[in-house]
Amino acid sequence: MPYKRKNIAFLALGCTSLLLSSCGGFGSGRNLPPAPSVANSSLASDEYIIGPLNELSIFVWRNPELSGKFRVRPDGRITTPLISDLPAAGKTADMLAQDIKIQLSEFINDPIVQVIVTDFDGGPQQVRVIGATEKPAAIPFRANMTLLDAMIAVGGLSEFASGNKATLIRDNRATGQKQEFALRINDLLKRGSSQANIPLQPGDVIIIPTSSF
Repeated sequence: MPYKRKNIAFLALGCTSLLLSSCGGFGSGRNLPPAPSVANSSLASDEYIIGPLNELSIFVWRNPELSGKFRVRPDGRITTPLISDLPAAGKTADMLAQDIKIQLSEFINDPIVQVIVTDFDGGPQQVRVIGATEKPAAIPFRANMTLLDAMIAVGGLSEFASGNKATLIRDNRATGQKQEFALRINDLLKRGSSQANIPLQPGDVIIIPTSSF
């Protein structure tokens, strides 16, 4: 019966789709949850997270002796006039300025403090994109940075990139081991898939292979 054969074929196709959708990841990597929203991440991406070895320009209004350029130490702290061992890594410039203001309030009445990151030299605070992209680069990490942010920064995929076979290598701080996650960059850039846009972390490495013909 042609009608029955058509139903059987449709049922088989449905089972195959269900089986494929139940697979955990692509290649050897697992899948990461998508970023909450592209719009929110792009707004927050300007908030650079200070890291070790960053150079900071600290300005205290009407107090030039307290102002200057200061390097964040490898332990993530800074020392400035009147302030010793203040944690800086992991904060935005505005957050650090507020902490400095609180510390200086013991010596100055209502200090006005501004912090600017002037040197982004800090490997752990970068996201690296290598392989088949237009401009492989190490990008300074910013708060709420996503895969889409990183791909825009490197100019997208090259002509022969295999974006849906890309992987993300991430250090697991709890175990000290590296984890591998599958990425679907073609789906993100060419189909606009929000599920493929995942949040990034400092130190992430994105590897994009070329297509094999």
